[in-house]
Amino acid sequence: MRIGFFGAAGEVTGSSYLVDTGTTRFLVDCGMFQGGPEARAKNLSALNFGCAIRDIDFVLLTHAHIDHSGLLPRLAVLGYRGPIYATNATVDLLEVLLPDSAHIQEKESEWQLRHQHRRGKSATARITPPLYTVAQAQAALQLLQPVAFGATLEPADGISVHFHEAGHILGSAWIEVIIGGHGKPRRLIFSGDLGMRDRPIIHDPEPVRTTADLLLVESTYGNRQHRSMQETEDEIVAAFARTHATHGNLVIPSFAVGRTQEIIYLLADLVRRGRIAPLKVYVDSPMANTATRITLAHPELLDRGVKELVDWVQHHPEKMKVNFVGDVNESRALNDIRSGAVIISASGMCEAGRIKYHLRENLPRSECTVLIAGFQAAGTLGRRLVEGAKLVHIFGQPVPVRARICTVGGLSAHADQPTLLDWLRGFKTPPTQTCIVHGEVGAAEAFDAAIREKLGWTALRRPKRGEFIEF
Repeated sequence: MRIGFFGAAGEVTGSSYLVDTGTTRFLVDCGMFQGGPEARAKNLSALNFGCAIRDIDFVLLTHAHIDHSGLLPRLAVLGYRGPIYATNATVDLLEVLLPDSAHIQEKESEWQLRHQHRRGKSATARITPPLYTVAQAQAALQLLQPVAFGATLEPADGISVHFHEAGHILGSAWIEVIIGGHGKPRRLIFSGDLGMRDRPIIHDPEPVRTTADLLLVESTYGNRQHRSMQETEDEIVAAFARTHATHGNLVIPSFAVGRTQEIIYLLADLVRRGRIAPLKVYVDSPMANTATRITLAHPELLDRGVKELVDWVQHHPEKMKVNFVGDVNESRALNDIRSGAVIISASGMCEAGRIKYHLRENLPRSECTVLIAGFQAAGTLGRRLVEGAKLVHIFGQPVPVRARICTVGGLSAHADQPTLLDWLRGFKTPPTQTCIVHGEVGAAEAFDAAIREKLGWTALRRPKRGEFIEF
């Protein structure tokens, strides 16, 4: 039996792992690479698994984020016709996320075409076609098969699968795969992306109560400890107060799924408790708007306080007014607001979508604040802002950075090092082999050292992209 690492190995994006039992082949995640000029080339080569696409029997999906799901339509374009198993909420979210991903790619290609036409027809050879179209993404959705948390899935002879709550975003799971056959069954556990405990909206990660022959564990923040929620609230309050005093706008790039809903919750709660003044919040992301509706449609996955706060907001519009922006004209009109607006928009790493327009308008204004509330992958516009760039390029045009860039450290949907270590302590005995994935090199190395020092585990590996290991 062997496993191949085709993404999120030595980096954060592009999660994709191929398990070959000798009789069955299956994928765990099929994510898109994001950030940096090399992402396009990686996405084009990401599905070269060393076997025919049609020979893959099934796909297991940990959650809906594009860096875990974004190449599923391309997999289908290249010939995959098998089932894609995911939790019910993940299936609902993918019906929004995958067509939206295709739409963004199509629009970027159209923009390149218009831009190149201005320079002469000969330049059109440099147009980057989308990895897949909206129609192809919608076709891939037909392969999705929902699985309930706690249910036993048997996707092939001798293989059983269980999805467990990961606490990362709505519907996110860590996956337990038991492979039978001659002798002792083998247990594989894929952490996916694990969340923090005691966070608003969704349930905490389910602890592990077993052992494993092979564990793949994420390490996005394996080298740090997040700030407390109290410190995070204080940072948000300070950012709002500073922006309110200077009569600017507060712009928040946010992942449409999970992060946007959490930010709305925190802002409403801060207003309810009187920590910040009444707000006008504009959520300018059609995908985030739909994701919010999907979130509220799954009360079984939500914490008890969510409905109470939603009811409070609905009965106090003078204190907390949330405007879900729909069409493009409404979005453009936000650029006419010079003061007092809180604009939440996707994408969370500032790489695509409507957030780029709001950054173009607000970054040059020293009275404005950009609140970074999530992980920014290497090579992304968000990462350049966090690292202190004084000039960035948006839509090919130079944009000076005069707005204040604030980083909020406690809102990550990813578990920090102490939380990851606590989750690992749930194993009855150390896994026979543990692979540290989904982390940049420094974070993975630090997490490796922490596991060895604090848990005493020694059978650790940090696989590289394209590597196969036997187990």
